Amino acid sequence: MSDTKLVSRWSFEKLKGLVGNVFLILSILKTKFSRVKSFEFFLLGLATANLEEIVILNIYDTVFLEGYFIITSTWPCPILKFLTMFGEISSILFTVLISIFRYQKLRDASMRSSLPICLDSIRSAWMVSGLCVALSLLLSLPTFFINLQGSADNATRNTGYCPPDFFNCGKHSCHLINRFYKYLFILMCNLLPLIIVTGTGCLIIKVLLSQRKQVTSVMSVSSQTRKKGKGPGRQRSVIAVLAAMGLFQVDWTLYLIFQLFYFPTDLPFWDEMEFFISTSYTSISPYMYGIGTATSLVTTDRTCNSRHSSPGTASPPPATRSSNRRLKGIQ
Repeated sequence: MSDTKLVSRWSFEKLKGLVGNVFLILSILKTKFSRVKSFEFFLLGLATANLEEIVILNIYDTVFLEGYFIITSTWPCPILKFLTMFGEISSILFTVLISIFRYQKLRDASMRSSLPICLDSIRSAWMVSGLCVALSLLLSLPTFFINLQGSADNATRNTGYCPPDFFNCGKHSCHLINRFYKYLFILMCNLLPLIIVTGTGCLIIKVLLSQRKQVTSVMSVSSQTRKKGKGPGRQRSVIAVLAAMGLFQVDWTLYLIFQLFYFPTDLPFWDEMEFFISTSYTSISPYMYGIGTATSLVTTDRTCNSRHSSPGTASPPPATRSSNRRLKGIQ
């Protein structure tokens, strides 16, 4: 693949990511902020982190790879690496948060009916989101202290040089702080999130299978009360989350394999591979989440409009109300 085709391909990937994340943010912000639920709030944090990472990658490509500017200082490189790491880690942590939240909602739906869980509170959503941001900042700070000089082959440090490899660990030369940060990042931001996302994904599938007959019966009852489409809408939202979680698992499993068993000097396409992994999830996942979010928001609007347009409608019998509360808990 020629350099021109490669650049155009990555430009398309970044443009797709920009459009997808902006669309997801706008689809959430178009509703009143007081009506934004915890799930949409977590998606807002995820899309913002994705957008920040894509923008910083564009700046990095423009400044260092394409050489449009002459850099005479050593500070732009660690600053851009810090911002890129911050966006990447925030995206990973918000994905973990979304997977845990979705599993809790599904697990407690049949047992707790429409009673809220802890993360349903917008105050709790703010607190855990702030914790994710603080942890991302903490895990990104070592980028200011890693040695960017690289292997022993580079005797002098070029002020305009900024290696694409975040850890700058060669096969024969890797500074202690670089090595420590590499394995800390792999443990905290790759291995542990992969275990959590994989575990919650399996548990979500297990709950869906166990509740399949129950949800089908509840949906048949809810159709008699003119609330058609609510059950399938929530189901599509859960499927969209599962699809995004699957993409997360594939991308970061590949990243984990390459980081543990290969070195940048072993693979001539290391830079392209790392860029593809870091941008594929941030570029594709907003479209997956957006499908479920748009369906959920449309369903909520229809429900509110139906309540206002038919104030004199007789209330459903007690059995129907109980079934509807159980269905609402799956939301």
